Amino acid sequence: MKNFLFVSVILIIFSGASLSAMGQKSVKFIDGIEINPEPVSYNIATSTHDVDNTEAVKTRYKSFTPKNILFTEQCKSLQFKYAQILNREVESLSNNSLFKFIDEWWQTHYRYGGTTRAGIDCSAFSGLLLSTVYAIKLPRTAREQYRACLKIDKENMQEGDMVFFNTRGGVSHVGVYLGDGYFVHASVSNGVTISSLDDDYYRRKFIGGGRPLTEMAKVNLN
Repeated sequence: MKNFLFVSVILIIFSGASLSAMGQKSVKFIDGIEINPEPVSYNIATSTHDVDNTEAVKTRYKSFTPKNILFTEQCKSLQFKYAQILNREVESLSNNSLFKFIDEWWQTHYRYGGTTRAGIDCSAFSGLLLSTVYAIKLPRTAREQYRACLKIDKENMQEGDMVFFNTRGGVSHVGVYLGDGYFVHASVSNGVTISSLDDDYYRRKFIGGGRPLTEMAKVNLN
């Protein structure tokens, strides 16, 4: 009987040691924080899980307020939308102000002489975009805007430059360059939209690119 009790005690001790060893093997450390690898559903705001209650994790999630998350999701949504239109990597679209402005005016109808969301023409749209996004003031008409720009070769154009076209004699249409051959403009047929300089129509009508001059540059040229 004594032998039986002795063997039982030994088995219990070894079993406990084995369970302890298994428990230790299941523990992982990430950035110095002990993490249980088993799937756990967390509620950042109310979780009582030991890991989420560590100061390190609390600090890590502290900046992710609902407002910040909402703003981030809005930016991501715009990036995905326009990355598809422009055939570019999402990470390359970093000018959130530009694409937010475009999205707010997207498909606004074209109206000659128009300046509002009820209808807007090409030069009014381009001028408003440059003013809102880049704080650059331009004259009202496409021809005046063309004269207010430093002429840029197509291969040297950058985001925010202007593109000019001869659609009905002289400089008669304008848009804002977005990079990779794409530009945004108020189209007569489609309203505010994005088009490619490689499209047959715009390739034939293209006059050139222009970079709006600062006031200092204008003085120096004069």
